[in-house]
Amino acid sequence: MTANMYLRMIVAASALMLVVPSLNCQDKNHVMKRARDYGIEIGILRTGACNAITDVPGVKVGQVTVKEGDSVKTGVTAILPYDGNIFQQKVPAGIFVGNGFGKLTGYTQVEELGNLETPIVLTNTLSVPAAAAAVIEYTLMQPGNEGVMSVNAVVGETNDARLNDVRGRHITKEHVLQAIGKAATGPVEEGNVGAGTGTVCFGFKGGIGTASRILPQKRGGFTIGVLVQTNYGGILQVNGVPVGLELGRYSFRNNVSEYKEDVYKEDGSCMIVVMTDAPLTSRNLKRLGARAFAGMMRTGASGSNGSGDYVIAVSTAKELRIPYSSDSMYEEWREIRNDEMDLLFQAAAEATEEAIINSLFAAETTKARNGMMVEALPIEKTVEIMRKYNRLKEK
Repeated sequence: MTANMYLRMIVAASALMLVVPSLNCQDKNHVMKRARDYGIEIGILRTGACNAITDVPGVKVGQVTVKEGDSVKTGVTAILPYDGNIFQQKVPAGIFVGNGFGKLTGYTQVEELGNLETPIVLTNTLSVPAAAAAVIEYTLMQPGNEGVMSVNAVVGETNDARLNDVRGRHITKEHVLQAIGKAATGPVEEGNVGAGTGTVCFGFKGGIGTASRILPQKRGGFTIGVLVQTNYGGILQVNGVPVGLELGRYSFRNNVSEYKEDVYKEDGSCMIVVMTDAPLTSRNLKRLGARAFAGMMRTGASGSNGSGDYVIAVSTAKELRIPYSSDSMYEEWREIRNDEMDLLFQAAAEATEEAIINSLFAAETTKARNGMMVEALPIEKTVEIMRKYNRLKEK
C-alpha cells in the first residue's frame, strides 16, 4: 500500500468520524506494571483514569514500532490534541527549550505565532525529514485544506543510534501515517514502543512514558497529561531516592573516582509533550513547559551538552481554538490568570517526573546491534532501595 493510499484511508475515516475503540484503563491485562503499582507515588495530586496523556479529553496517541533483527529498533509516536482538522482549528501552544541540541522542526513558527496546526510526531534524529513530509502530506489531504500552501509540521526526536541503525533511516512516510491513523484515546503503551523503541535513559533502557494529574474542582478540575521519549543521562532519582547511586550506575562515575572511561555516555535527549484542557495561551503554556522541565530535572537529569531537551505544551480548550480564517479582525478568549497557575505548574512537574519513571519501569532489556545489551532498570532492586529509604507506599 502506498503512502497516498494509506493517507486517503485515514482521511476518509476521519471524515466519517470513525471511533477507534480503546481499552479500559482499569484492565490490568492490557497494562504493564508501572511505578504506582509498586507503591511509588510521586507528588500530591491525583492521577486521571489512565494516568496518561490521553486523560486530557480528546487527546489521542498512536504508535508504530519498527524492528528488524538486531540492527533496526526505532519507531514513531504521534500525539493529536483532538480528533479533527487541526490546521483549520489551531490550538494554542508554547515550546520550552531546556537544551537546544536537537532537531525540532516547526519550533520558530510556534514561538512566533503561539499555535499548533498539525499532529505532534516523535521519531529518531535522522528520520525527522521523512516524518515532517508525512505530516505535511496528511495535513494537505484533509478536507478543507485544498488551498493550503504552507504547513508547519512539528516533529521532535531523540538519537537512538546506540540500539538502532539510525543512518539507515528506516522510518517511512507510511509508518508516520499509520501512527497518526491508529491514534486512539485510552491507555498508552510504554517502554520499548514507538519513538522509544531504541532509546537509553540513565544507562538503562529508556522509552515512552506517560502520566497525568487532575486539579481539584475548586481549582478548575483541569487535567494535565504528559508523554515523554526518554533518551538522556544523569544520576537517576526515583521520587527523591538516589537509585542511580545505590545501583552504582550513573554519569561521570569513573571520571569522578577513577578517571577512566565512563560506564555510559551521558549525552542524549528528552522530548516532553504536555497537553491540558486548561484555557492557556502560548505565554503561559511556555511557562508550563518550564515546570515540566523541572520535573525532568527531579529525576536526576544532568542536562548535558549533547542533550536536546524540549517541552511542547498545548491547550486543547475549545474556546481557545484559532480558526485558519475568520470574518473578525479580533481574537477573543478567556484564560487562566497568572496567579492561578501555581497548581498547574505543580501538576506539570509531577506528571513529567512520573512519566519518565514509568518509561523506565516499562522498558525491557534490549540487544544492541554490536552484540552488547542495554539492560532494563532492575525493578526489584529499585523497589528494595525505595523501601530502604522509606519512600514506598506498601500495598
